[in-house]
Amino acid sequence: MAISPIDEARPAASVTSVRRTESGTAVGGANETATSFKEAVKNALGEVNDLQNQADDMAMKLATGDVEDVHRAMIAMQKAKLALDLTIQVRNKVIEAYQEIMRMQV
Repeated sequence: MAISPIDEARPAASVTSVRRTESGTAVGGANETATSFKEAVKNALGEVNDLQNQADDMAMKLATGDVEDVHRAMIAMQKAKLALDLTIQVRNKVIEAYQEIMRMQV
């Protein structure tokens, strides 16, 4: 049984998709920034969904006995769990930030 190497960590899509100028402001104004942020969030959620689907497929194959490498199924499930946990934490921080802004007095 051969064990494949761990893939190198790749940079987050949301970090690389935002273009910046030398002064640190976004290129193209607020409209382009909003669109790129929206796309970054959409892409990140799509990746989490793909990981969840892969984990479901591996779990189904594991249950039916079609998986030769049990460790691959477990790794896929852990990747999906970690991605979902991170997504939940980001969501919680966004909700906290929104609630803090709503508490501000104008």
